[in-house]
Amino acid sequence: MDRPTEGRPPRSTVGYAQRMAEALRAETIGGIVVLAATAIALIWANSPWGPSYDALRNTVVGPTHLTLYEWSAEGLLAIFFFVAGIEVKEELVHGELTSLKGAALPVIAAFAGMAVPALFYLAVSWGTPGATRGWAIPTATDIAFALAVLAVTASAMPAALRAFLLTLAVVDDLGAITVIALFYSERVHLLPLLGAAAVLAMYWFLQRRRFRHVVVYAALGVAAWTLMHESGVHATVAGVLCGLLTRAGNETDGRLSPAGRAAHFARPLSAGLAVPVFAFLAAGVKLDPASLGSVFTDRIALGVVVGLVVGKFAGVLGGAWLSVRLGFARISDDLRWHDLAAVSVLAGIGFTVSLLIGDRAYPGSDRVTTAVLIASLIAAALAAALLHVRVQARTRHDVL
Repeated sequence: MDRPTEGRPPRSTVGYAQRMAEALRAETIGGIVVLAATAIALIWANSPWGPSYDALRNTVVGPTHLTLYEWSAEGLLAIFFFVAGIEVKEELVHGELTSLKGAALPVIAAFAGMAVPALFYLAVSWGTPGATRGWAIPTATDIAFALAVLAVTASAMPAALRAFLLTLAVVDDLGAITVIALFYSERVHLLPLLGAAAVLAMYWFLQRRRFRHVVVYAALGVAAWTLMHESGVHATVAGVLCGLLTRAGNETDGRLSPAGRAAHFARPLSAGLAVPVFAFLAAGVKLDPASLGSVFTDRIALGVVVGLVVGKFAGVLGGAWLSVRLGFARISDDLRWHDLAAVSVLAGIGFTVSLLIGDRAYPGSDRVTTAVLIASLIAAALAAALLHVRVQARTRHDVL
């Protein structure tokens, strides 16, 4: 029987926490947790106790006078974007982005997968008052959900397919956070922005000097987040910049790099806390027949659905095909165009970042939130079916 030592939790508690953290690093578990949080929010918001959900969501907490929803969108999602920044850095140092030829396919597909959905959205919603504010909503791909669907439905597919999707998603998220910073930030205040830049410069300098005190980096991250928030730029930008500035090179003593250690610690927080809490506080919309029907009659909401489901597929697959056709990139010998077509549909799962941009463009709009949820569900279902067909086809080919 474990005996707690003075000032420490029992070993069984520590072991359980470690097992939970390890499980949350798995893509399938993280996706399931977010899905469960979304389902709870929808059930609560559509129950007789719906007003209490709205009251909880709008509760103001802390000296910054942010609501719980705003804390989740700007505070907790900074952890999500910190992990995304680290993943981009890892891809730049060790992954697909190390060589121009290897990076070209997913990077061009990612940029086309942002531009084409925006055009589809504008084509559908054009002429509707305020429609242009939402052009960026269908441009994002949700890393956690997309990788979870791929892991559940197509674990037998070549590793090159996951590498393509991961690189596409992290470049996509980097583009999305840039869009948020440039187009969806409030009036920018120069002095706090310069302060944030100075803090980030200190973070970079200490990384270069191989300084290893985690508490100092955490304090710098909090300071950068606070100053970024005060500047009017969306505070999650601080998260992705810290991730990109974290050193990912190999350590001389054989230990994990700072980026590897940070990702090991932050991924469970992102998958088990940050994204689920945001999903819970963002996804609670009314699902009565009138609300659901409005998604397909309101041209802004319909533009979001068409952009994510059709535009993402056309942009990602079209960008990949064009890059190979023009000789800028090459497709892995392990992959077929049918595989990339299925993953292009999967890229239409917008969810986390689409919900975030949607709230910036149309604060408090249930129609946009509902449109993102419906589009992500359609994309996930279609992609799962297509990936299942591809797995079956590959299995038959291998047997033959």
